[in-house]
Amino acid sequence: MPVNPKIQFYLDQMNTVPISFERLTPEAMRNSENAALMALQKEPVERVEDRTIPLHGREIPIRIYTPKGTAPYPVLVFYHGGGWVLGSIESHDAICRELANLASCMVVSVEYRLAPEHKFPAAVEDAYESLEWLVAHADELGIDADRIAVGGDSAGGNLATVSCLIAKEHSGPRVVHQLLLYPSAGPAADYPSMEENAEGYLLTRDMMGWFQRHYLSSPEDRHHPYLSPILSDELEGLPPATILTAQYDPLRDVGAAYAEKLRAHGVEVYYKNYSDLIHGFANFSSFVPEAREAVAEGARELKKAFEK
Repeated sequence: MPVNPKIQFYLDQMNTVPISFERLTPEAMRNSENAALMALQKEPVERVEDRTIPLHGREIPIRIYTPKGTAPYPVLVFYHGGGWVLGSIESHDAICRELANLASCMVVSVEYRLAPEHKFPAAVEDAYESLEWLVAHADELGIDADRIAVGGDSAGGNLATVSCLIAKEHSGPRVVHQLLLYPSAGPAADYPSMEENAEGYLLTRDMMGWFQRHYLSSPEDRHHPYLSPILSDELEGLPPATILTAQYDPLRDVGAAYAEKLRAHGVEVYYKNYSDLIHGFANFSSFVPEAREAVAEGARELKKAFEK
């Protein structure tokens, strides 16, 4: 099946301007991203609140989306994508609003520190410590501490599942589900989809190399399970997962392989690959019905997990 026509039209416009990653700065990429994502249509949510939370020696922003209903709410702790270099609570505002409405849950979007200003494992530390903070303040926030899920897209999906790994290692917060949208789960270059989708579909091989050069503190970080959870042999006991991938995505096959490895370690997994979508499809859901349905499918699995 070819790429969805509406997404292909967007790709055709974008691909007319070649990008030289050797000279591209994070600031330039962030400015370009902000201009595109700020224009997305945003659904109304019952209540939206910005807060700053204290972690160990620092503070980070969060945004809380509260749906209709009464407290305590099930909650999705959401980590945005962007290769650990781009993205923010603003860039993923539309997605979080959709998930709050579709899954009838509170969504807490975490603005973790970005590279290259803060290299690996700074984002990991922020992701896990913010989860701990939210659990510790569940009563104050109106959160049902027995119904806490984590999720994210791309690099955010990485941070979500890595937070579950750390929680297991440290006997930390109990997480009931992982919602992983086209997650960065490990060395994608080892799989055919990297070659098939190396360029032309938004996320490219060159862009992934650019992200890693900015994020990693050393080449050895590539083999750390907090960067590549698929390399971990301690996956048993992780929460059930929903993993959604896209056919035209360099990360497709590593996402599928991560789903299989989780299953091999006894983790319940709902996996689906969307044959006409690309990496980042959640950002297209406001104007591409097929992308909206994919997000809605993930939200349905999340809602089921909250109802168990």
